[in-house]
Amino acid sequence: MCLLVSGVDMMDQTPIYDIKPYLPYVDAHPEASGGFAHKKQTYHLEVHIPDEGMKKIPEEKRKVLMQILSQDPRPSYQNDPERVYGMGFAGFEVKFRVEGSTLYVVSVTKKQKE
Repeated sequence: MCLLVSGVDMMDQTPIYDIKPYLPYVDAHPEASGGFAHKKQTYHLEVHIPDEGMKKIPEEKRKVLMQILSQDPRPSYQNDPERVYGMGFAGFEVKFRVEGSTLYVVSVTKKQKE
């Protein structure tokens, strides 16, 4: 017997040991919750980039950079207003700090080729 399965989230050649029908009275759990995963993060940071930093970024990439920065690219466990964070973007190193709900870009430098 050969059973073809499609539309599943698994790697090719993963063995399937058991297939059963969906039984709503045992498989449905309406009281189940996703814990932290169901909470959608909707806040955005206000972004301030000095003119000299903005001029270094190609015009067609500026909007994307602003969108990325507004989504708070820091690690979620970091919240130190004194710390300067960094991230790579389009061949540039962007350094920034966050105070409250505002992100301030400290510097934009061209990345050195490695």
